[in-house]
Amino acid sequence: MTGISTFDPLSLDRDSILDEAMRTAGSSDFGDKAFREPFERLVAALDGEAKLNAVGRGMQRARIVGLIVNRLRTEAYIARHPEILDEEICEPIVIVGLPRTGTTMLHRMIAADPENYSLLWWESRNPAPFAAPEDWLGSKERDPRILDAEAEVAAMLEGAPDLMAMHPLEAEGPDEEIMLLEHAFFSTNPEAFVNVAEFGAWQDDQDQTSGYRYLERLLKFLQWQKKQRGEVARRWVLKSPHHLGFMDLLFKVFPDARVIQTHRDPAQTIPSLASLIQAIRAMGSDDADPHVTGQQWSDRMSRAMSRCMKVREKHQDQFIDVFFADVLKDPLTEIRKSYEFAGWKLTDAAIDSMKTWAVDNSRDKREAHHYTLEEFGLTQAGIERDFAAYRDRFVLGR
Repeated sequence: MTGISTFDPLSLDRDSILDEAMRTAGSSDFGDKAFREPFERLVAALDGEAKLNAVGRGMQRARIVGLIVNRLRTEAYIARHPEILDEEICEPIVIVGLPRTGTTMLHRMIAADPENYSLLWWESRNPAPFAAPEDWLGSKERDPRILDAEAEVAAMLEGAPDLMAMHPLEAEGPDEEIMLLEHAFFSTNPEAFVNVAEFGAWQDDQDQTSGYRYLERLLKFLQWQKKQRGEVARRWVLKSPHHLGFMDLLFKVFPDARVIQTHRDPAQTIPSLASLIQAIRAMGSDDADPHVTGQQWSDRMSRAMSRCMKVREKHQDQFIDVFFADVLKDPLTEIRKSYEFAGWKLTDAAIDSMKTWAVDNSRDKREAHHYTLEEFGLTQAGIERDFAAYRDRFVLGR
């Protein structure tokens, strides 16, 4: 091998993608084959439905090759260290809510507790190490995956400088496990990057249990790695608005999960979400229509919230409700309530770490994020109609 790729960097041919991934990883064991159909359908949608420009095609090919390389490396690690699957993910706290409702702030403050494991952005992008254990265990060098993540964050911010005002991107900061679900090709992330509505509609009709099983597999792998690095905590704190539409699967795979659900008026959250999605889509397509983005994601989050409210009827004792205004006013009080609900002890060390995080990451250190309903083709009346049941229960009267 010359080390120089002979693959077309803009090709979205499925066989070419698989071949490059296998060559990069030096393996052909993909693990559970359930990923194949959503992978093939996604690649077809990206090639034919998404209207990508050259930058978008290159970004999507590289991302998908990377996802599959991680699958191959993960399975190779597990074959070599089967004890990875003996790890247990016990009583995680999972933060859910519409985007822009304080989930990120809560997540990162709780993640500051040294008793908690959290998924770091660099781990989410490359859950499998680039090297064998003997090549990184005990090393004092920074994990090369961190350097890779820093370069990717820098490229994203260069392509869309406004992203930082919308969502803090930090290579070594806690982030969402939706990027682990993406490795099973069952996630809503592709619809954030590009307009693949037909693929999204197909995905909505599928049993996505395999995606959540793979999420558990990757969390076990990452927990094993953390322990190898000397990090020993008691439990995980997870977070993703994506789970709203799949709470039944979350409880199926993590039956002892405790859920913090955050709340805020959708009329304030949905246009903010649409602004974030539009900025991402515009990087890869010259045909990114803000009105299409606004309607698609308003509809998606409305459906997800309706699903969540139905699941809550059977799991009400596993939910605690937290309101955005209360989080902004006094986040530690809301965290204390959440710990009591979960049966966790909030130590002085944890409180100190959380206070330090809050000072170092105050919102006024980032530029304000400006958006309106109208620029995304949305109306107050339309959102009130689509989220009526949710607003009646959690917004009106607050």
